[in-house]
Amino acid sequence: MFIVGLLILLQFLFLIFGIWKLADSFVYLYSILTLISLFVVVYIVSTEDNPSYKLAWTIPVLAFPVFGGLFYLIFGLKKTTKRFREKILKIHNETEYLLEQNEEVLNEIAKQDKHFYTQAKYLKDYASSPIYKNTITEYLSPGEEFFKVLIDELKKARHYIFLEYFIIEEGKMWDDILEILEEKVRQGVDVRLIYDDMGCLTTLHYKYYEKLRQKGIKTVVFNPFVPFLSVIMNNRDHRKITVIDGHTAFIGGINLADEYINEKVRFGYWKDASIMLKGDAVWKITMMFLQVWKFTTEEDVEFEKYKPYINYTGNFECDGYVQPYGDSPLDNEAVGENVYLNIINKAKDYVYIVTPYLIVDNELVTALTVAAKGGIDVRIVTPHIPDKWYVHRVTRAYYPQLLKAGVKIYEYTPGFIHSKTFVSDDEIGVVGTINMDYRSLYLHFECGVLLYKTRSVQEIKEDFLKILSEAQEISIEDCRKERLSNRFITAILRVFAPLM
Repeated sequence: MFIVGLLILLQFLFLIFGIWKLADSFVYLYSILTLISLFVVVYIVSTEDNPSYKLAWTIPVLAFPVFGGLFYLIFGLKKTTKRFREKILKIHNETEYLLEQNEEVLNEIAKQDKHFYTQAKYLKDYASSPIYKNTITEYLSPGEEFFKVLIDELKKARHYIFLEYFIIEEGKMWDDILEILEEKVRQGVDVRLIYDDMGCLTTLHYKYYEKLRQKGIKTVVFNPFVPFLSVIMNNRDHRKITVIDGHTAFIGGINLADEYINEKVRFGYWKDASIMLKGDAVWKITMMFLQVWKFTTEEDVEFEKYKPYINYTGNFECDGYVQPYGDSPLDNEAVGENVYLNIINKAKDYVYIVTPYLIVDNELVTALTVAAKGGIDVRIVTPHIPDKWYVHRVTRAYYPQLLKAGVKIYEYTPGFIHSKTFVSDDEIGVVGTINMDYRSLYLHFECGVLLYKTRSVQEIKEDFLKILSEAQEISIEDCRKERLSNRFITAILRVFAPLM
């Protein structure tokens, strides 16, 4: 960590020093760099990026015209390298035919709820995410409950186990899982693991994947972190996925580290959520894993051999409608945000939201405030004890505007709440990895599960109401009690929130 940090710092200082000395020595270069910054500002304004993201870059570019334009060209362009982008999009395009939609299922939904039908159709058309029946769902919260069920299901694996996680850390949780994985390898089970290099930068030893490979666990690292100033480092694999034998899967906010199951206390009690699926809908989650596996390893993958019914001979129970989906920063489609917007905009009675971070753009703020002003019961729960003080301060910066519109905001007082859940009108729910912040909505690889009329929707609502019993409601008076200096710092942080 020290070496990596030092290398990045040296590159940063060298870049600043080089520009400064050259501009100081050559007046023409100073003029050229200033002109570049002006062109950059024009370009930023003309892009289709989020207005908040544009503002966050326009201010520093204009404030520091010598450095600002070049810094945006190095760090601000959200496009990754052409090879990185084309490689993963090629895999998605080549495998899209494997994700066919059963049109009878869509027609059933259209007859029941035209509004939800448009949501489901959007995910099918723009995220290659069919909606399924014949799937059982079980909502799992807190992390301790998820861990217990995950261990039981891993022990049942007979053919393969796929795991894809943002953070893994050695400790009770990972050690217990690793023990099962090693035993499954000895039994001939195909065990594969993908972990994000940036997410595990401070939690796993350097080249930890070599240790796992020696145990027979096929392991790859997503987007390996290198000490080089590059925008590609922004695109992290923030997903948390487990697939077992093609018919059982888990998705949610829970990483494989002890704080997520409260074996280690960092920010009070850690509250989190996940969901288990069994049935047809697991196929989409399996595909998401295998697409990333193929991208990372460049191996040939026989996708169809991992379908749900290959290793399952029975019939799955029908528990409403289930639609897993992924979100990629490479396709210019803000899938995660659009799912949230559709739920808010089409709510009839209520929308209950749990999110660890509330750093939202104008579209989400508008949707939340308009819904509340229209009589929809909009409630949001955020943490009371933050994991990052500056992010929590920005989260609180949005409180006054939302409260004035009638949105009810609560802070979970026992500790840090990391769940990412939506529930609306006793019919629609979402459980996933997508935070309400710019990184999750625009920069990371994410995933979630959209639920319609499943038993788990009611479980999410019951859990939300239980959370409220342990939460403190925030009033506009509470916001006004903030010291003027804190409000000033918060205002500055809010402007640059899209860059955090």
